[in-house]
Amino acid sequence: MSGVLNGLEPIILWERFSEIANIPRPSKKEGKIREHLRNLLNGLNINFKEDKVGNIVANVPATPGYENAPIVILQGHVDMVCEKNNEIDHDFENDPIKLIRDGDWLSADGTTLGSDNGVGVAAALALITDPNAVHGPLEILMTIDEETGLTGASNLESGFFSGRTLINLDSEEDGAFYVGCSGGVDTVAEFDIDWASNRESNKNYKLVVTGLKGGHSGLDIHTDRGNAIKILSRSLNALAGTGYSLAVLEGGNLRNAIPREAEAIISIDPSNEKNAIQIVENFQEDVFNEYETSDGGLKITLQASDINVEKVFTSDFRNKIINTLLALPHGVIAMSHDIPDLVETSTNVATIHTEGDLLKLGTSQRSSINSAIQYIANNVRAIFSLAGARVETNDGYPGWKPNLDSSILRTSKEVFKEIFNKEPAIKAIHAGLECGILEAKNPGLDMVSFGPTIEGAHSPDERVNIKTVEKFYDLLKGILKRVAENN
Repeated sequence: MSGVLNGLEPIILWERFSEIANIPRPSKKEGKIREHLRNLLNGLNINFKEDKVGNIVANVPATPGYENAPIVILQGHVDMVCEKNNEIDHDFENDPIKLIRDGDWLSADGTTLGSDNGVGVAAALALITDPNAVHGPLEILMTIDEETGLTGASNLESGFFSGRTLINLDSEEDGAFYVGCSGGVDTVAEFDIDWASNRESNKNYKLVVTGLKGGHSGLDIHTDRGNAIKILSRSLNALAGTGYSLAVLEGGNLRNAIPREAEAIISIDPSNEKNAIQIVENFQEDVFNEYETSDGGLKITLQASDINVEKVFTSDFRNKIINTLLALPHGVIAMSHDIPDLVETSTNVATIHTEGDLLKLGTSQRSSINSAIQYIANNVRAIFSLAGARVETNDGYPGWKPNLDSSILRTSKEVFKEIFNKEPAIKAIHAGLECGILEAKNPGLDMVSFGPTIEGAHSPDERVNIKTVEKFYDLLKGILKRVAENN
């Protein structure tokens, strides 16, 4: 086990997490973690099966005497978001995560930590060998590719598990049970770039937006953090009077992350160079004031570049793209009228990439109301269509409607109050848990979701609170014991 984790409790969980952190597991590239799980389960003599897309379900025998208790499914995903700071040299397909402990928090060295959902999976696996755990039969369901499309859950084979009670281990707030989630879709545009020749006399610059917090496009969308792509478009618009030419736009990596960094390659006539630099400096000051409280690390810089720029966007195409980016909505669209402080509908301008003769722009829309998802997706689609782009909206994923009469929720609340001597919070989440998909495939599935406190998920600022991990594991064991004893 990593020395950073020495002395942490429960040691049996942290050992499993240490193993997981050492194994590269980007979304859609989970081969190494799946191989680790096969070896682990075989070594523990646990029967398991895999489906054609790579999901694994392990059948864990009941504690002796509780064989007739109802089966409980423990569910989590094995992939992780792979984000890093620009200055960090890290290969997510080959390098282990470097863990850092700071007081009560565990984080990584300039990269995402993978506590989402590594801690949940580690907790489920720890139960297999925990001599103090009491439970009925368990099915540990470990899905792939949750972070970039929920494709593991979406393609789960019929009859892959048999339990009717499911505990999802992919929530990120201590003291809360989640009983509902949003659904969502992705709306993606593709533009054919109109090119023109660059002037040989022009000087080339890189316009860069950095220093933002980023974060989860659902969980953090209400925090008013800066969107690097939107801020970059505003920076380019501020430079309109300089007559600059635009050659490249890049920003964001994932549909479900608020982009932290973005950049453009531009060419400027030397006579306008000083004016352009001054405009960017003034704009940096103005926008910093907007985000000083919510995202105070913002930096906008114009740096000379030795990149060879032979062709640039035509001025008409440049203006069309900048206007499209300015017009696109980003952030909270509506708050829930039923659950206090819950974002009901939102949209995220997520990615922009120049690929050969194509400019690709990705967005994502979320809501707990299906008609609202379609409305905001059509809003974004209309803007793209007016700009002449080819637009595709995927099928998305369903939400999870809260059931406050749930049996597993009632048991979970009872156990929580007995252990911690207080009432838990009951919440829904503005993010796409796999519960919605699993329920759609298995109508009547009784579900609840909970986890430890995780902050900054989907960004290099991700960290998990160590003390809440122990509370989370104690709660999980308490609930499983109560379900078994109530049979």
